[in-house]
Formats: sequence, structure tokens, C-alpha cells
Amino acid sequence: MFKVGISRDLLDASGEPIFGTEALSVLGTNPMIEWEYTPELVTEITPDMAARYDGLHINLAKVTRTSLSRDDCRLKIIARNGVGYDSVDLTALDQHGVILTNTPMAVRRPMAVATLTMIFALAGRLFQKDQLVRQGRWEARNNAMGMGLTKRTLGLVGAGGIGQEIMRLARPFFSQMLAADPHADATSVRSLGCELVGLEPLLGTADFIVVCCQLTPATRHLINAARISMMKPSAYLINMARGPVLDEAALIVALNAKTIAGAGLDVFEQEPTPISNPLLRMDNVVLTPHALCWTDECFHDIAASALQSIVDVSLGRRPQYVVVA
Repeated sequence: MFKVGISRDLLDASGEPIFGTEALSVLGTNPMIEWEYTPELVTEITPDMAARYDGLHINLAKVTRTSLSRDDCRLKIIARNGVGYDSVDLTALDQHGVILTNTPMAVRRPMAVATLTMIFALAGRLFQKDQLVRQGRWEARNNAMGMGLTKRTLGLVGAGGIGQEIMRLARPFFSQMLAADPHADATSVRSLGCELVGLEPLLGTADFIVVCCQLTPATRHLINAARISMMKPSAYLINMARGPVLDEAALIVALNAKTIAGAGLDVFEQEPTPISNPLLRMDNVVLTPHALCWTDECFHDIAASALQSIVDVSLGRRPQYVVVA
């Protein structure tokens, strides 16, 4: 039998999978698969778990060199429930011959929709206006004017799969779209109505700057104090990537000094972010708990893709979305 473990943090409070039960039918396409939810709820895959399962479908847990340290490690594949893999030691997996997969196609449209949701909330000053109604302060609405988009510029820091999906959806709303990505293909970006430029020109031009690149050693604190200072005072900064791509302390300084108009964050340098974080007390910031793209459709598609990768390995096939092989 090919034994599969599904991370326990993919269960809701009632013990049901947060991605629904339909995706589990993917595992039934190989009768030699035996699966269960992992007995332990862990923040890091343990050596015992790596020795117990041939395949793991994981969500938040880290995978380290220690995870694979037992001589009887039987793990053949780790299928990430999502697109990011900064919590996984890629070198250790490569050395032990463990395949890592992610689910890039499943998250592209949900992430693009979530990004537009954040843009629209900031542009329309949605939450400030919500508070005016709740506080009975309708007369103050004249002081909460939003920002129209048809003459504005969208800037994307990252032009990979998610960035390009944002371009497709955002194109009707903005007069101009710019992207900064040293690895992007200019022809592909241009075909979506976007111009590939350097990071600094983008920061100085765009009205809404969306960070949607991968977290790597090269992109950690890519958006730092010096680069935030290049933004226009009327511009908004949105991070949909990973928290450490943005220097959060520098952002707080800029927001307090009102050198930029506001920010939208779905991710933080520390998650969960502390209740003492000054961002939580700012009314020109929209905050969501690394979950803005989470919908029933999104999670079904992610799980189905991840589980299909495990099935492929169990049948001796190469999965479609391989990060490490």
C-alpha cells in the first residue's frame, strides 16, 4: 500500500476538511492508496511522520532537514497545499530524493480576485465608510472621498502566474499597468496590456503597487524604507506575496509620516501578527489574515491538484507541478 497523510490543520473545527470532501475522491483513483489525517497537529513535519507515510499533503507545517533524518524515512512526495514553498528546505528534499509539488494554477484566479478586492476596498475607502454608517456619522462622508481608477496606474512587483492573472482582470480598470520582474518575458507581459519596467520607475509612477513575487533570499525586504520613499504620497502599497518581502517596520514609519496614502496587507512578517502591531490601529490600512483568496472553489481546486500529484507519484508518473524532483 502507498500510505498518505493529510495534514490535520486542513480540518475545520468540526473535523471536516476545509476543502470539502469532493477532492478526496482523487485519491480513490488508485486503489493501492491508504490515507488518513495525520494524528498529530504539528508546526514541523517530524521524522516519525516522514517514516510513516509515502506521501504527505501539507498546509502550514515546515519541512526541515530534521524532518527527513530517520534512516527508515519512506517519504516520496510532499504536496504543498498552495503555491508558496518558503517553509520547505529544498536542498534537504533534493538530497533525500523527495519530490515537492505545489498548486500554481489553482491559486491564480483566486489570488487575482483577492488582489482586486483589496484595491477596490482601498480605492473606495470601504472600511472608513462602513464605520461612518455604524457610528451614525453620515455627515462625514464628504471627507471620505475615494479614488477613481480609470486614470490611474497599477504597478505589479512580480509578473509570474499570479501577476499575469492580475493583469488580465485589472486591465479594464486602469489606464496603465506596469510590472517589475527580472525573470519575466516582456512579450508575454506586453500581450496582457502591461509594460515591463525597472522596480524604481514603477515605484515612482504607480498609484497602486501590488507585491506578488516569491519570497527568496533576493526578495526578502525587497520593499524597504528606501524603496517606499520612492512612492507617491497618494499611492497605496498592497502585499499579497509573503510578509518578509516587505519591511513592515519601514511601512509603519511611512504610514505614520503620511508619506504614502495607505496599505493593504494579506500577509505579515510574523503570522499571526501580534495584537500590538501598530498597523491594527490605522484606519488607512486594510488587513486580512493570509486568507483573502480563500473560497470553497479555491480550496477545492488546491486540494484536488495536490492530491493528484500524490496519486501520480503513487502510480510512477511525474506530477504536473514539480518544484523539486
